Amino acid sequence: AAMARAGIDPAMIEHVVFGNVINTEPQDMYLGRVAAMQAGVPESVPAMNVSRLCGSGAQAIVSSAQMLMLGDADFALAGGAENMSRAPYITPAARWGQKMGDVKSMDMLLGTLNCPFGSGHMGVTAENVAAEYGISREEQDAFALESQTRAARAIEAGYFEEQIVPVEVKVRREVVEFKVDEHPKATSAEALAGLRPAFQKDGTVTAGNASGINDGAAALVLARRGAAEKAGLEPIARVIGYAHAGVAPNVMGIGPIPAVQNLLERTGLSVDDFDVIESNEAFAAQALAVNKVLGLDPAKVNPNGGAIALGHPVGATGALITVKALYELERIAGKRALITMCIGGGQGIALAIERV
Repeated sequence: AAMARAGIDPAMIEHVVFGNVINTEPQDMYLGRVAAMQAGVPESVPAMNVSRLCGSGAQAIVSSAQMLMLGDADFALAGGAENMSRAPYITPAARWGQKMGDVKSMDMLLGTLNCPFGSGHMGVTAENVAAEYGISREEQDAFALESQTRAARAIEAGYFEEQIVPVEVKVRREVVEFKVDEHPKATSAEALAGLRPAFQKDGTVTAGNASGINDGAAALVLARRGAAEKAGLEPIARVIGYAHAGVAPNVMGIGPIPAVQNLLERTGLSVDDFDVIESNEAFAAQALAVNKVLGLDPAKVNPNGGAIALGHPVGATGALITVKALYELERIAGKRALITMCIGGGQGIALAIERV
């Protein structure tokens, strides 16, 4: 669909980069290559997967842009895909044979959602951020309610219809068209306030003010300006900068702060220069901390809802929110968009695009 909308022949693609974190079946180990060939990209075109955990989809765009900048390709296909609902259980002891005793299974979904450096579940790191930045339960719940409200309003207005490629799914004996996000929930301040803390006994992070566990995918076509013009194609936006940063793993949610600061320093821009900001809502606590420190205008941040309402399919989210930003810039006739997200393990990624 991305190639069709861009108006290019799949044979024009010269490299494919896809973000993915959780392998659910053998084909996923080369998901980018499999998806590309099934979409009609010739077998002669190379492809690769990238994993920067939550930032994988955004990294796929950055890696593709780097290939174009280096002259390795004129056209690239970038994106991300994640199927969290099919995350497998693995039995490490089975490979060499369990001699005696019980065989332990490991949940790779929980493995993805836990800090690799021993800080516990990502929700615990959000609790750490809430404590460090003085963010209350009430603030988090209010933020979550606003995310749900904005998403519901955007769905009702049909803002996502152009962005979504319907998927046919079989429900019992009937094939139905799946084209509306199912994660948004009608809720209220009272309902959110009634939820128990999910990660710490006296904590503030709940299922209602955290992002969802979701499936999703997104794809974008990138090109060198000269190649696009030569092919008679009209770009809708250009990449004007990107940056990464590392932070302490136990407060991974603040990763966007130094990443965005690095991006602003590189580009000479300020946060006021952006008309749309897609800042991934892994947790309300970390999203609020990012807004607070960077001085982001809440009206510009996730104007059509964020991951709390729409979900966070890990390896796909960076590409998904970039697509959202592109369409929102077009809708409001804006000029620039900022895409940023925190990354489990203690990183941040930021990407700036400009409508042309």
